[in-house]
Amino acid sequence: MKEQLRLAIRAALDQCYSEESLNSGVSPDEIQLEIPKNPDHGDFSTNLAMTLAKPERKAPRKIAEVLVAALQGTPLCDKIEIAGPGFINFRLTAACWYEVLGQISTQGANYGRSQVGEGTKVQVEFVSANPTGPLHIGHGRGAVVGDAVASVLQAAGFDVQREYYVNDAGNQVQTLGRSILLRLRELQGEVIEFPEDGYQAPYVVDLATKLQTEHGDLKEMIENEAIELCSRFGVKEVLEWIEEDLKTFGITFDNWYSEKSLYDRDMVDQELAKLEEKGLSFKEDDALWLRTTEFGDDKDRVLIKSDGSYTYFASDVAYHMEKFDRGFNRVIDVWGADHHGYIPRMKAMLTGLGHPPEDLEVLLIQMVNLLRDGKPFIMGKRSGNFVTLKEVIEEVGRDACRFYFLMRRCDSQLDFDLELAKQQSSDNPVYYVQYAHARVCSINNNAAKSGVALPKLEDIDFSHLELAEELALVKQLARFPETVVSAALSYEPHRVIFYLQELAAQFHSYYNRYRVLVDDHATTQARLYLVNSVRTVLENALQLLGLSAPEQM
Repeated sequence: MKEQLRLAIRAALDQCYSEESLNSGVSPDEIQLEIPKNPDHGDFSTNLAMTLAKPERKAPRKIAEVLVAALQGTPLCDKIEIAGPGFINFRLTAACWYEVLGQISTQGANYGRSQVGEGTKVQVEFVSANPTGPLHIGHGRGAVVGDAVASVLQAAGFDVQREYYVNDAGNQVQTLGRSILLRLRELQGEVIEFPEDGYQAPYVVDLATKLQTEHGDLKEMIENEAIELCSRFGVKEVLEWIEEDLKTFGITFDNWYSEKSLYDRDMVDQELAKLEEKGLSFKEDDALWLRTTEFGDDKDRVLIKSDGSYTYFASDVAYHMEKFDRGFNRVIDVWGADHHGYIPRMKAMLTGLGHPPEDLEVLLIQMVNLLRDGKPFIMGKRSGNFVTLKEVIEEVGRDACRFYFLMRRCDSQLDFDLELAKQQSSDNPVYYVQYAHARVCSINNNAAKSGVALPKLEDIDFSHLELAEELALVKQLARFPETVVSAALSYEPHRVIFYLQELAAQFHSYYNRYRVLVDDHATTQARLYLVNSVRTVLENALQLLGLSAPEQM
């Protein structure tokens, strides 16, 4: 409806240009239409007259008067009014809104999808937890945000790849290997003084036990070789845990990318050489530095230390350079909030290579505060001092977990109450939304028992949808495609959650006040068609976020 109105305004501009010398250079995309906060002001409002006032050298209200005169008689609108200094408010006809129901019927599962992205290649890299232990709930929030961002981008017409970056080349992997080896020796009866920086959680004992079964006691191996074997074994096992937990959570990746492979393929040196050729790096005090201060960072960054060892930043730089070498137009990273200091240096590096800052977007994930009945709760038993994602999924279920992780902006802290997430009541937001879908399915079952078939579009007389609540529902359904686009372009999938909650609230309110199956056949058919349009949009939105749309609850 918004796009049709924009085209009508553009046509009015053309008419006014020939008659009143108004600027005809405004494209439909430049015509801003907002939904007024007060419904009494109409369905849409534009400030176009005020933006044209300066170039046209006319008062905004004078321009608005000319535009409104040109727009009179458009079949889209019931009423067009001028407000304040020159705002133009539009109220669309009910018949115009009810066309949306036909679009939902025709498009079905594709309603809400678009080609706004025009196939732009985007990579979303998320989770990327060190393969040294099971995923915790903080990883879970980043996992759902990354997955949902990828989904809304795909729905908006972007070509998206999901990637997990495996940090398998750093000191943490060696520490894991050493920790497993020490636990193995304990299993063999040795008295070990376990180092403070070792991985002390019980899962390391599990790894050592399995290693002993598959590889023996390793007593004949040189210690460095034994640590390397333990490291490789530990990484392999932990990655299997991680992949299994993510699949349970409804998340799969198109690519698992090994940091170690960067060094194995000499990619780090090759990419750093490109920086040197462009004059973006320099040597000082026997170390190699990147000139990030020239592009907005607060200080230059070390790539290779004076002892010849590579910094973590060196592999991160090479990895991100190689992402663009692979042909991605845009790269999105989902990081923990404690990595905020890395953003300026990464953007500085890419700016030096000629990339606009927006080519790299970093989403920071804030902490999850786990609660039970409103009080802080720690439930970790097998993983040391953190709560595993697996534990939370087992307690509250995948849908509740995903929904709660998406309920707030990812850069704001999140309170997750386990008991509330399990309640089957309107107080539980995920239950409240899913129950709206189940309710429509129940209405359909009751209709079938009464011998009432689900109606077809050509059989509907929409004039029987006379209630203000019915028109409000249709308007909410019409906003779904725009919600998906805005969520994609802003990388904010929580907007879809907010939309679902608003739609569910409107539907439940309508259901509680009015019957769908009534004595009048034409009214029943129209209402059935309306609530099934609600069901379609609820299902599309839920599935977009990796949530189920249950038929019974």
